[in-house]
Amino acid sequence: MIRRIINRLLGKDAKQKGKARPGKRQANGDPVILGRSAHGIRRDAINDCALKTCESLADAGFRAFVVGGAVRDLMLGKKPKDFDVATDATPEEVRRLFRRSRIIGRRFRIVHVMCGRDTIEVTTFRAAGNLSGEEEDERPTDETGRILEDNIFGSQSEDAARRDFTVNALYYDPLREEVWDYHGGAEDCRKKILRMIGDPATRFREDPVRMLRAARFAAKLDFHIDPDTRKPVAELAPLLGNVPRARIFDEAVKLLMSGHALRGVHQLRAEGLHHGMLPLLDTILDDPQGKRFIEAGLKNTDQRIHEDKPASPAFLFACLLWPQVQRRWKAIEEAGEKPIPALFTAMDEVLDAQREQLAIPRRFDGMIKEVWALQPRFDYRSGVRPFRLLEHPRFRAGYDFLLIRAESGEVPEELGDWWTDFQDADDESRKAMLLADSGPKPKRRRRRRKSAGPDSAASTPADEFPAS
Repeated sequence: MIRRIINRLLGKDAKQKGKARPGKRQANGDPVILGRSAHGIRRDAINDCALKTCESLADAGFRAFVVGGAVRDLMLGKKPKDFDVATDATPEEVRRLFRRSRIIGRRFRIVHVMCGRDTIEVTTFRAAGNLSGEEEDERPTDETGRILEDNIFGSQSEDAARRDFTVNALYYDPLREEVWDYHGGAEDCRKKILRMIGDPATRFREDPVRMLRAARFAAKLDFHIDPDTRKPVAELAPLLGNVPRARIFDEAVKLLMSGHALRGVHQLRAEGLHHGMLPLLDTILDDPQGKRFIEAGLKNTDQRIHEDKPASPAFLFACLLWPQVQRRWKAIEEAGEKPIPALFTAMDEVLDAQREQLAIPRRFDGMIKEVWALQPRFDYRSGVRPFRLLEHPRFRAGYDFLLIRAESGEVPEELGDWWTDFQDADDESRKAMLLADSGPKPKRRRRRRKSAGPDSAASTPADEFPAS
């Protein structure tokens, strides 16, 4: 506590005395230090758990900064989703300092510090490694140059150099309310430029997922990608095939749930990166009907996220894959299969094929399939079927999906309007809305003849038929 008070009063750390001065870039890799009037970040805008983490590390004699996307977003006037902390303490030292914490990761070891429901990701300053492509890198790599392990610790300036983009290499000291800028990230924020730190080709080879991150950040922040950063992407895009599918899936979810999914998908395709993440975009976006449906689905999800409404990755993947399901469904039906069995076969085939490309977790299968399987049931608007459908636990998701189909022109808007009115009406009004006949009638089961013997089974009533 005494150390923190002294630091706040003096406005500097004894360890940094004479090395860096506010507002002026120093030699030897020292940062430009921006005061509050220059960066505009208020201390009360920082997550309480992140503040507590930084203060506890400082009290123990370590240096700690809020780092990366949170600082970038606050400087852009946006509300950060996550707050990460970087420190000169090792993972083991951080773990010993916080009772509710755990070390995770293998390729890149970090510490999760828990405060109530909040979790702060704490990383130790990393060594810079080979940024220019001309020096030997101590970190183990595969034959393509992808980093297999990145747990060599270093100084703060080295840690800033090894971060991907300049706007993500900003460090906020909550004790002195300063932003430390090593690579001109504050200026790039102002100009809305996404620029790679170091040689872009080398950095993309180290981790090809950075190419996907470039497309995602450009879409999310409405930034322009620096020409030198963009130049090697076309040549190196095939390296995404060497990345574990689980990492590709995680990046896909971040893009689709960013609130800028529609812009992000088009950015991916413009950069030629969709082949490594969502190769299905070629067939979908080249088809007018599929393009209208996908854009309506992405737009709907973006709007829900901006309105702080719940959004599900499973629902988004149901949207992305639906055009393929429809094509396969039609082909199987034309081959002689009945409609509903054909739909279920198409669902399994499409999900299995996509799992090889994107590693969609099987835990999403249930919701995806239920949303798809509900769609034929919306065609029935007579008898008891509409009432039964309202009681289905996935009705709301299926209904939202139906509205996207109506918006894209796949089904008549009148169908979506009918279900909107039906679910909001009272029982009497619902009965009045029912149509005399909509869709094929369910087949009645044949009455089984009773055996003459005393042990014969009871027959099935003539008016009984399978529930929809």
